[in-house]
Amino acid sequence: MTAVRRRHVFYIPGYDPIPPRRYRELYRKQAAAQAQVSGHEIALRPAIGKDRFGWGVDARIEGARTEAGIEVLVWSDIVKNSMDQGKAGTYLQLIRTAAIYIGTGALWRLMRLRKGPVIAALYPVGFLLAQLGLAFLAAWLLGRVLAVLHPWAAWGGLVAVPVVLETFRRLDGRFFAYYLMHDYAWSARWLGANPPELETRMAEFGDAIAQALKGGCDEVLVVGHSSGAHLAVSVLADLIREGRVPATGPALSFLSLGQVVPMVSFLPRAWRLRADLAYLSTRDELFWLDVTAPGDGCAFALCDPVAVSGVAPEGKRWPLVISAAFTQTLSPARWRSLRWRFFRLHFQYLCAFDRPGDYDYFAITAGPQTLAARFAGRAPSPARIERATSGYRSVAP
Repeated sequence: MTAVRRRHVFYIPGYDPIPPRRYRELYRKQAAAQAQVSGHEIALRPAIGKDRFGWGVDARIEGARTEAGIEVLVWSDIVKNSMDQGKAGTYLQLIRTAAIYIGTGALWRLMRLRKGPVIAALYPVGFLLAQLGLAFLAAWLLGRVLAVLHPWAAWGGLVAVPVVLETFRRLDGRFFAYYLMHDYAWSARWLGANPPELETRMAEFGDAIAQALKGGCDEVLVVGHSSGAHLAVSVLADLIREGRVPATGPALSFLSLGQVVPMVSFLPRAWRLRADLAYLSTRDELFWLDVTAPGDGCAFALCDPVAVSGVAPEGKRWPLVISAAFTQTLSPARWRSLRWRFFRLHFQYLCAFDRPGDYDYFAITAGPQTLAARFAGRAPSPARIERATSGYRSVAP
């Protein structure tokens, strides 16, 4: 089946504590912007079901009318709990995470792929250490002033340390140092394995997708963004292994965006993820498109997640790796305005392009073609990276 009148979309966010309604607002605003450029007609409506958060879309794209239901598969509550570390706990995370990535050799191997996401990973380490240095400098200066009153009063300068650190923590919405530190620490804490609460949530995601596959839609599209991409890999691998993808059901499509799979798959205990990557890469039950862009410094751009993890099996079919080519699909003025906004660029895959190419998030999620039909015959990016780089390639303990 290549024509789509009804589609069910499941969006799996990355490591993100924001409420799911923010994704609806992002879709609404960016769909309107893309419609002005591409001539789409896209209208949002409330979701029919109330079990999970989502919204409906009625569209006229490429001359055809379609409807879609978009659901956010939420794990932001797990993210929030993992971020509840306090200042001291965050610095302990810093030490532990650095020790894991350096001690396992993963850091050096990741740098051989793309330096951008490694620099992004090192940024919170450097910035948090700089904050600590400034805090102790402020304590020393205050101590010098207090020492004029009494030599023992100099120790009072230490009160500046928590004040300075708390000031930076409150400003983290600008700097993202605490947020990124929690993100990388989350992956490293279990050395690439999933904690039990996440496995439970992923099973619930699988149940939701399996239910949609029994419905009357023409395509079930799973979108995994950032860390959500490797969660989607495991969820979909489980569904296919368990025989929950009907042979005569809707087309099953997987769109991974801005993936950071190597940050996890290169760790020693990522057995499950490596096994799922290898398994999913050979299956004909789905079509898997992987979209990244070299302009996104937070993603492993054009790195085939299966191949670089060292688990590409014989008969590998997926993913089809292509570039969103930000420097070509964004006008020079738009690119200049976004170029140094690294976190915003990591979300550009979900946004409008003012010079769109064949990647159009809104045509994919609300247009009249399945993902497979839309990219049929599309050659993979010639700049993709496929060399096996991970030092850990086992798929079982």
